[in-house]
Formats: sequence, structure tokens, C-alpha cells
Amino acid sequence: MTRLCPLFSGSSGNSYYIGSASDGILIDCGRSAKQIVCALEDNRLDIKNVRAVFVTHEHIDHSSALRVLASKYKLKVYASEGTINALESKGLINEKVDISPITSDGIDAAGMLVKPFHISHDCCEGLGFTVDSSDGRHTAFATDTGVITNEIMSAVRGCDTIVLESNHDVGMLKMSSYPYVLRQRILSEKGHLSNELCAETAVELVSSGTTRIFLAHLSKENNFPELAMSASLSLLEQNRMKQNIDFMLSVVPEKYTSGSIIY
Repeated sequence: MTRLCPLFSGSSGNSYYIGSASDGILIDCGRSAKQIVCALEDNRLDIKNVRAVFVTHEHIDHSSALRVLASKYKLKVYASEGTINALESKGLINEKVDISPITSDGIDAAGMLVKPFHISHDCCEGLGFTVDSSDGRHTAFATDTGVITNEIMSAVRGCDTIVLESNHDVGMLKMSSYPYVLRQRILSEKGHLSNELCAETAVELVSSGTTRIFLAHLSKENNFPELAMSASLSLLEQNRMKQNIDFMLSVVPEKYTSGSIIY
């Protein structure tokens, strides 16, 4: 059975475990190595069972533990060529890190097929991932994107489960104390997905067969879990889709300690 465990989510760091109880991978490692190891243990998982790390992009909230984690536990790392170059230039990896570019055909890891798709973000070559498990489950990770492009939708449509960005409430962001340049960056097509755009995406996904959506990467300053949940849930209900019947919707907390989600 496939297990999904969102260890961390948000601007303070992001990391997800997906696999079985005995074999799995990490999507990102944006906290310290110690925090990630402890978070795995808190959720009854072992770092020794992690076979690889897939990095979405070079920003520190997705890659801060990469050098220590990969070298200490001999983990294979995969990312886009652009991300690898950026990680090297920022000193976030060194010669001890076994890292390779991921191709469009994907990589077999821990008994799963991990395939990339491009996201729209202000990084060198950011990726999202779909994960096809041996039990027939299809999971997608789509965060850190200003818009849902045709490529993203084509990749994630029909997935059973998706971790989907619901970063900010537009009204809160516009009224925030953030500098104008930062606000414009977040609102741009290379920024972060708003609650409103996330809700529109959720409707399309549920219509195409997605049954479980995790709202992720919420801003501490410009969002609340209740706002993110309400935006998507309201639009889904307006389209005659019912929670716990047609879909299951929940918000990923900043730190998750409830054990693996088995599905």
C-alpha cells in the first residue's frame, strides 16, 4: 500500500515522504537533516528506508538539508539540469552528493516511477513530480508555481492524489507589509499559486478523477488554513461536488506528526 507523509510544508521548509513502510523517497528536503530524520521518526518512518531524494528546485526551503542528508545516508538525488547547476553554484551540494538529472521518461525508485513536469516559478528549472506506485496509485506534487500551465495540468490530470499549492489569499497579500516588488513577484506567473487559482484547479482535477487533494505551501503571513480550505471547498461545492463523497480535501500543516496517510 502507498504511504504519503507530508513531513513539512510552507515557507519554513518543505519535505514529503512517499512509498511503502519499508521503501520510499523524499520529495524535497527543505529543513535541517536532523529535523527531517526526526520528522520521519515521529511518523514511524526510518531514514534508512529512504532510497532517493527528488528536488523540485534550488530555493532553500526545498533544498537546505540536501548536502548533509544525501552524503551522510548515501542517498541518490535527482533534479533538473538547471536545478543541479543552481545547487552547485549556491554551494548546496558538493562532490559527495550523488546527483543526476532526471529525464522526461522518469526514474524508477523504491518500486515507483517518478516522472517530472515543469513548473512556472522564479528558479532555474523547477519541476513538479508524478509518482506511479506499484499498487496502481498515482500521486502528484505541484507546488511553487504561479500558474497551472497546460503541461502541469496534462501531467497531473487523473492522478488519485495531489499535493497542490494554495499559497496566499490575494486580498491579504495586497494589504500586507511585504515590499511592492515581493508582492508582485508572488502574484506573477512565476510566483505562487493563490487560493483562488488553486480552487479552480481543484474543480478541474476532481472532475477528471482526483479523489484526494492536499492544500500545501501556505504562507504564514498571507493565508490561513481556514481561508485556503474555504476557497477550494466553496468552489467545489458550487460545482456540485461533495466533500467525503466525491473528494477528500485537507490542508497540510507546517509540520505533520499524524503518521502516514495510507491509501
